[in-house]
Amino acid sequence: MRRFFVKNIIFVIAVNVLVKPIWVLFIDRTVQIRVPGASYGTYQALLSLSIIFQTVLDFGISSYNSRTIASHPDRLPEIFPAMLSARLVLILIYMGLACTWGYAFGYRGWELWLLAGVLLIQSLNALLSFIRSNIAALHKFKTDGLISITDRLLMILICGFLLFYPPTAAHFKIQWFVITQIVCYFIAAVIGYLVLRRLGKVKLRFSFNGPEIFTIIKQSFPYALLIFLMSIYNRADAMMIERLCIDGKNQAGMYGAAFRQLDMANILGLMFATLLLPIFGRMLSQKHDVQPIIKLCVNMLLPMSIMVGVAGVFYAGDIMYLLYHKSPLYNQPGMSVQYETVFACLIASFPAWCLMYIYSTLLTANGSLKTLNIIAFCGVLFNLSLNFYLIPHFKAEGGALTSFLTQTLLALTFIVFASRVAKLPFNIRWTMAHIAYLGITIGLAYGVMILMGHLNWLIQLSVYGAISIVLMFVLRFISISGLQQFLKQR
Repeated sequence: MRRFFVKNIIFVIAVNVLVKPIWVLFIDRTVQIRVPGASYGTYQALLSLSIIFQTVLDFGISSYNSRTIASHPDRLPEIFPAMLSARLVLILIYMGLACTWGYAFGYRGWELWLLAGVLLIQSLNALLSFIRSNIAALHKFKTDGLISITDRLLMILICGFLLFYPPTAAHFKIQWFVITQIVCYFIAAVIGYLVLRRLGKVKLRFSFNGPEIFTIIKQSFPYALLIFLMSIYNRADAMMIERLCIDGKNQAGMYGAAFRQLDMANILGLMFATLLLPIFGRMLSQKHDVQPIIKLCVNMLLPMSIMVGVAGVFYAGDIMYLLYHKSPLYNQPGMSVQYETVFACLIASFPAWCLMYIYSTLLTANGSLKTLNIIAFCGVLFNLSLNFYLIPHFKAEGGALTSFLTQTLLALTFIVFASRVAKLPFNIRWTMAHIAYLGITIGLAYGVMILMGHLNWLIQLSVYGAISIVLMFVLRFISISGLQQFLKQR
């Protein structure tokens, strides 16, 4: 199972690394620079609002469906029509509720139209995620990996043309960005369905059987509640910044720019979670030991995330200048320092995000929804309380600090409860090795900055990265003999 997992995760990472960083760094970042800061800030706030309401949109169907099909693949043709019908009903409810909430929040005119477009993007994305959850549950991870980049690949082509073709580049609007995403998600969802139809023998038919849909929604409710709570403590920051600050739109725009870089880094952890949910589901249903997979994932993810997080903190100013020095918002008085501080706080939480992707996925696959929801509810209380205090005083920096503290606290909590549920033994030597790696990389980054301060920061970063990777082998997070054995396999 470990070899199967490694083969698939390497493939999924490879295809995503080829496409998604291009999307974030060259398309999404260029949009942030081209459109006014206030317009992007509004878009970011509306995006956060749409994500919070994703509870209604998804209602846990993707997670519930993935866990069910992973355990019983033969049931896919039977339950697909009802699942699809429930999804469409929830999309209509989601659109109505979110638009009503947006109006109550004070959005009017073009902002409401923009909200409707963002909601349609999320609806199509949820539909695509549902289709992909079936493909992943069948353990067709390479196929799922290719479909996962289809929407971004199309957006790169279309948005790239609009952003860099002179007649359209000069007049680019945030509305064009939204429309492009709608078209690309729709095409990707159609492609995903055609692939699933071939793999799972499903048919495009609907089953609007009231009791059947109600049963699905009832069984999915614990997953839906979890998604709702997690979306609040993960995404409420931008919306609260926009509403609680005097210059809220600019602050939200700046926060969104920094958060997008964390989003890009989180692609790695999200890919692990996507593969782990059906794998854990099948292993637990067959009473297999999950500890080897857990240890493998932590050894692959945590050192890499620590290396990235430490580098992001030490070189935050250089990174944000490289990405946004052409942005009018970045060049406003005092904004460059805010960009640096916000990004440093957010990227420092990257290791915590990666740990949560592993251990919360294990709890989800085990069906420990009550435990997950209690932890998430406590996370919401902590996050909102701190945000209401810090954001009015420290603006976007307060939201970023709250995010870091929330993710770190929750990651530790998920580790404790997942270890109890799955009876994972506590390995103090293994734990201390990761703590030692954190301390060494912090000292290494500081030493490189002091000793090589006269050199370009990219050279410093390269030296730091190379030594950090060597340390992963020295501390045996990655085994050379293990890699050689893996490469010898067919």
